[in-house]
Amino acid sequence: MKTIWKIAKAELNTLFCSPIAWLILIIFAFQAGLTYSDLIADQLRYLALNYRPYNLTAKLLVGYSGVYSDMQNNLYLYIPLLTMGLMSKEYSSGSIKLLYSSPITNTQIIIGKYVSMLVYALILVIILFAYFIYSACIIENFDYQLAFTGVLGIFLLVCAYAAIGLFMSTLTAYQVVAAVGTLTVLAILNFMSSVGQDIDFVRDLTYWLALAGRSDKFLKGMICTEDLFYFIIVIALFLSLSILKLKFERTSTSRLSKVSQYAGMVCVTLLLGYTTSRPKLMYYYDATATKANTLTPPSQEVVKKLDGGLTLTTYVNLLDDNFGKGMPSSRNWEMRKFEDYIRFKPEMKMKYVYYYDHAYNNSRLYAQYPGMTDKEIAQRLCDTYDYDFDMFLSPEEIKKQTLSKGINLEEEYNSFVYLFERENGQKAFLRIYDDNQRDPFEAQITSALKTMVVTPPMVAFVTGHGERDIYKGGERDYSAFAKNRTFRHSLINQGFRVSTLDLRADTAATEISKDIDVLVIADVREAYTPEEIAKVQRFLARGGDMIIACEPRRQPLMNPLVESLGITFLPGTVVEETKGYAPNQLFLDPTETAIKENSDFRRMSRYGSKLSMPGAVEFQVNDSCGFKSTVLFATSSKAWNELQTTDFVDDYPTINMETGEKNDSIPLITRLTRQVGDKEQRIYVCGDADCMANSELTTSRDDISTSNFTLISEVFRELSHGEFPVDDSRPHPADDKMSIGQGALIWVQIIFMGLIPVGLLAGYIITWWRRRKK
Repeated sequence: MKTIWKIAKAELNTLFCSPIAWLILIIFAFQAGLTYSDLIADQLRYLALNYRPYNLTAKLLVGYSGVYSDMQNNLYLYIPLLTMGLMSKEYSSGSIKLLYSSPITNTQIIIGKYVSMLVYALILVIILFAYFIYSACIIENFDYQLAFTGVLGIFLLVCAYAAIGLFMSTLTAYQVVAAVGTLTVLAILNFMSSVGQDIDFVRDLTYWLALAGRSDKFLKGMICTEDLFYFIIVIALFLSLSILKLKFERTSTSRLSKVSQYAGMVCVTLLLGYTTSRPKLMYYYDATATKANTLTPPSQEVVKKLDGGLTLTTYVNLLDDNFGKGMPSSRNWEMRKFEDYIRFKPEMKMKYVYYYDHAYNNSRLYAQYPGMTDKEIAQRLCDTYDYDFDMFLSPEEIKKQTLSKGINLEEEYNSFVYLFERENGQKAFLRIYDDNQRDPFEAQITSALKTMVVTPPMVAFVTGHGERDIYKGGERDYSAFAKNRTFRHSLINQGFRVSTLDLRADTAATEISKDIDVLVIADVREAYTPEEIAKVQRFLARGGDMIIACEPRRQPLMNPLVESLGITFLPGTVVEETKGYAPNQLFLDPTETAIKENSDFRRMSRYGSKLSMPGAVEFQVNDSCGFKSTVLFATSSKAWNELQTTDFVDDYPTINMETGEKNDSIPLITRLTRQVGDKEQRIYVCGDADCMANSELTTSRDDISTSNFTLISEVFRELSHGEFPVDDSRPHPADDKMSIGQGALIWVQIIFMGLIPVGLLAGYIITWWRRRKK
């Protein structure tokens, strides 16, 4: 050990007597200071604009644009300049012969040189620790573990770069060649994740070898044994290769022996890498205060209940627009979506089924290839992307395979889809969505899994009387939030079962099916018969939950349905003056009660989002019918119930005191609850049916922010008693306050862009002066 340390000290002495080591430190410190100053300036600007900071530890240090992340992206430029002379200068100066003739082993030489790089890496880390300490002083509830983990990731990355640079330095006497060679190897290792991804076994090995993004998990606060072993194995590999290189120079060895020893070392490395990257052998530690890298507790509970085997099959239709996500070259990237679930269920298997069949949601493809059959288009795509056409099942083959398992892909429009399947035969689809993110998030994945653990609520939309349609895509219809498979927040993608119920077609049945948990009646246009009303009332009497939504001029048709509940829809239309909008276009805030009870309504209030209602009716609730009523959304006190005006485009309504019109806050969303047996019955009364329609869920207004789907998701969450949609919310990070003001920026710039770089420059000048005097 003493010999190794002597070699390291000699190397450090040589390194710090040259300007290159000091220059790298100065540039590194200045660049980090510049990044950190910009980040502080951004946060001070947000504070001045009265924005609330969020997760400041990550924003300043380890986040996507944090100072640690920014410096990590530039390390590959610095390390080759340091390592290029470690052994190259020994070759070029001839001093290597002195090392060979001395009683020093090859291992001691390499390890001694490498230890000097470790010391230099620690100096770089110490510079970064200055930002750590300052951030800890100015951020309230600073996340120490997250910041420490980020520093660890930077240190391990530097160590890996140094080992690679040291090996490249043993290959040549020219320092520039060694530096370029190091950059080349780093580029190859970064590119390795895209090599051989079409071949199963090769895919796992090359993906493991890839250096790109290896420290990203550390910067996110996650320590995984796979990444720890990766750095250890890669460092050991290149140090071992360096030792072998010196050994072969000092001894006479045949070329075959050299090649076999090098190949054996690489094979052992790949075997270790493959073994340590197996899900069952991987362990994790989430260092973040909010456990941001771990499944939320509700998701963990669902996974725990999934006893037995679990298979995730990806059905990839070549004619679907998303087929590229499931091709062999993308499998490792696909697996990362489910990595958090594999962590808690490592035995989960992933399978892929490739086929071609008519894609019902890809009209663009058929416009691109007019007149061609599905098979001809599939063959053309295989030629274009160099795929083997034989790997894709024909429409007849895929139907034979899936229908025998009770799977109907045509119901999914033959689109790209995942299928979870338990060992006991239970199945659940998981879909891709038509939004910017496309991929499913934790809420959607867990919802699909949860449908195999608990019985999902059945929501039935009553039809046959002009009610809103859940299959059509018109402005007044309900397809978006009910059954749209490509809409992330639709009920079927949140775990609910959805159906329709035609009371007229089911005249023989005296009761609504007990399988139905929630009944939705929206905008009735034809009167219900007494028999149909009796069915609804018996459903309510046994404790069934319901949503009932009325529209102007529909009050007489809907009142018979709800009179037993003590509800009366009043004549007229609720209006309120909003600049730039028709008087009957309402924008509602959640009530104080709703804000206290529900975090999502509280979030609506905090960010100023409204509930949009394009035409609503007032209703009264008679509390003597045994229900407890809670108002969730209401107008401001400037609204009134307009009884005369019906044309809100050409006419402008005014209050007519003689007809009883008056300004008042009018409740338009009310929840009724009562105890029926061992269950709490919940009924939601809505004065507008359009607020849940496709038009309002897809309309964006420049001057007013609306969040109508928050109402839908939270109402159905309460109707399912918290089971669905799955709550994947996380606690707000506590590090959201800074103890500095606007005047602190200049001091940050002076310290980190001035004092630290100047201090390092002074260190170089002193070292240079002392060396010159000697």
